[in-house]
Amino acid sequence: MNARTPTARKRTVSRTSAVAPETARPDRRQAILLAAEKLFAQHGYHAVTIRQIAEEAGVPLALVGYYFGPKHELFHAIFEHWSHTIDERLARLAAVTVDPDDARTLPRIIEAFTAPVLALRASTEGEYYALLVARELYHATEEADRVLRGYFDPLAEAYIDALHVALPHASRSQVAWGYQFALGALLHHLNDTRIERLSRGENRRADPAVAPMLVNFIVGGLRAALPRPKAARPQKTIPRRQKP
Repeated sequence: MNARTPTARKRTVSRTSAVAPETARPDRRQAILLAAEKLFAQHGYHAVTIRQIAEEAGVPLALVGYYFGPKHELFHAIFEHWSHTIDERLARLAAVTVDPDDARTLPRIIEAFTAPVLALRASTEGEYYALLVARELYHATEEADRVLRGYFDPLAEAYIDALHVALPHASRSQVAWGYQFALGALLHHLNDTRIERLSRGENRRADPAVAPMLVNFIVGGLRAALPRPKAARPQKTIPRRQKP
């Protein structure tokens, strides 16, 4: 007979249980996360399969689902893993004294906004995550919207509020546009590769050394787009001539 006896089935289950702890190790979970981060950053979320992630991580295909479930949950897990970087950016913003009468306030806000991301892009461990943020979060997908609402919208709200205090003559809706334009400059700098060709080889992509120039560019753009109203000049009154 080909049917297994109850004893044989128990032995099979026992062997499976013995293998599972060896297969499902914390380092393999991290390997899957890093592999997904790299492939999503390089090729885009929808172009990457779970099988490709497993091959990149060097793990069995089933292990990806064991740790993370479906692909969209793995995508979300990457941003949960890096959520401490958002806390760091909020902490840097909280350390800025927002004084609308101090000309240094606006550059300090923008530096707090850009510097941590540029440092992450230049680091070995954060390179692919920064590239993933720049590449994937502005596609109109359900996965990107979930991440934006959960992680990045609170960050954006905090920076818009700070910019509004620094630029009190503008409406909050105008400042929100200014934030969006500033974000566009930052993300393009993170993601762009043409600069090497356009500069005829003199510049390198995502160069952190140009951070002060990026800050000045954004600050200058905000001040030009949202200028302070000029103080009205007092009108001269001409005294009436008295009749002789």
